[in-house]
Amino acid sequence: MKSSVYSSRLLALTALVVVALFGCSKDDNTPATEPDLGLGTTTLGKVLTGEGGKTLYFFAADAAGDANCSGACKDNWPVYYKETPTLASGLKATDFATITRADGAKQTTFKGWPLYYFKNDAKAGDVAGENVGNVWMVAKTNYTVMLASRQLVGSDGKSYTFDTKEGTGNSLFLTDSLGRTLYAFASDKKNVNKYTKADLSNNATWPIFETSATIGEIPSALAKTDFTTITSYGKTQLTYKGWPLYYFGADQGQRGSTKGVSFPKPGVWPVVNATSPVAPNS
Repeated sequence: MKSSVYSSRLLALTALVVVALFGCSKDDNTPATEPDLGLGTTTLGKVLTGEGGKTLYFFAADAAGDANCSGACKDNWPVYYKETPTLASGLKATDFATITRADGAKQTTFKGWPLYYFKNDAKAGDVAGENVGNVWMVAKTNYTVMLASRQLVGSDGKSYTFDTKEGTGNSLFLTDSLGRTLYAFASDKKNVNKYTKADLSNNATWPIFETSATIGEIPSALAKTDFTTITSYGKTQLTYKGWPLYYFGADQGQRGSTKGVSFPKPGVWPVVNATSPVAPNS
């Protein structure tokens, strides 16, 4: 009797040991599921990635949050869409959304920028689409400034070109990471804000573009060495080619709005890009 009880206990203990050692081996050997949206390492740094770890991109023409790549463009730049994507560590669900394009298809956005692949990227880590046509940017999560390519429309309702004359045609210009237009003040000097009053009483009209002392990512179409920061009445203001950068209050934080180009008259508050001259010294 004692021998039988002892044998039963020994068998039970052996079974527990086998389960502990081998029972989860199948799960342990199962590859982890890759997230739908990840962060991949490339020669341009960390970028957002989609299926197969392929690089995702932003299009400068989409600064207002609408998708403007269609037809043949969409053949070269396939749309990225996933209704409820799984995210890699470090990404926030609140930064992603879904829009319905003019063609009725859906597209995933990051901080309001529609996401695309580039057809010539063959594998994970490829970034062949960067700066194509000066209007495509790899999708990074920490841009300090970005580029928009849009028709400039002033507060007077008239269309303007980059040279501040009336006319039609897309202009390339700087925005913040959310597609909000940045302006320079024609009377400023190199790294000197000559507009803002010491008591900030006029800051609501042309708000200082504030940033951290450490400048984040910049599209490769622009030279990061052209950016620096100054202190303007207690605020850290970004400058480009020596021009302090501002928002226009009447744009009301709306992506892609360019009302400031005509206020109070064209040329006083221009937009800027890589072709802009260096600000004059004081």
